[in-house]
Amino acid sequence: MSTAKRLMREINAAKNDKEANIELQFKDPNNITQLTGAFYGPEDTPYHNGKFIIDITIPTEYPFKPPIMKFHNKVYHPNISSVTGAICLDILKNKWSPVLTLKSTLISLQALLCDPAADDPQDAEVAKHYIKDRESFNKTAKLWTEIYADPERLKQNDVKEGDLYGIESDLIDVFLQKGYKYTAIVSVLRRNGLKKKEELYDDLIDTLISQLDRE
Repeated sequence: MSTAKRLMREINAAKNDKEANIELQFKDPNNITQLTGAFYGPEDTPYHNGKFIIDITIPTEYPFKPPIMKFHNKVYHPNISSVTGAICLDILKNKWSPVLTLKSTLISLQALLCDPAADDPQDAEVAKHYIKDRESFNKTAKLWTEIYADPERLKQNDVKEGDLYGIESDLIDVFLQKGYKYTAIVSVLRRNGLKKKEELYDDLIDTLISQLDRE
């Protein structure tokens, strides 16, 4: 069976499985290597009511090599990078099998939201939070779900990362105007505990620029 035929079969299987409630479609009908998957966050988790979008890239060797998947939404979870959406899950690596499908893999990602593996993290900072203070972790994960995975918000512009951490846009603009990347600026400002432009002074600006040059 050709890759195109298999993928069409998998898309139709997902569409016909109403109980699983998994969405799967090509991003562009003329490009079978790029798909989008989606599912809703499980009940009794901080991800409940969120709609999670998965970017899927199909390798030439599929199904003998696993698809490349990452979260399009920002997700606060030990096994998902809070920056890139990269996923730490064995079936996307050494435990992949050709008998697995995109639908079954998306269901496994949904299950991962229920049962994080903090001892094998993709995001060490989030995993530490999960292990140290579960109540605080759940509160943060729920906030991220409300901001980044609310189905209504998906129709709007993405919420900026700086807003999530309470960093004022005027402060970020100081360094955007110097040509630095937004994500690097937020990372450095978070690391230094800075929120407002009024907190800046000349020596501190020089220190921050030095850190940004190393990002």
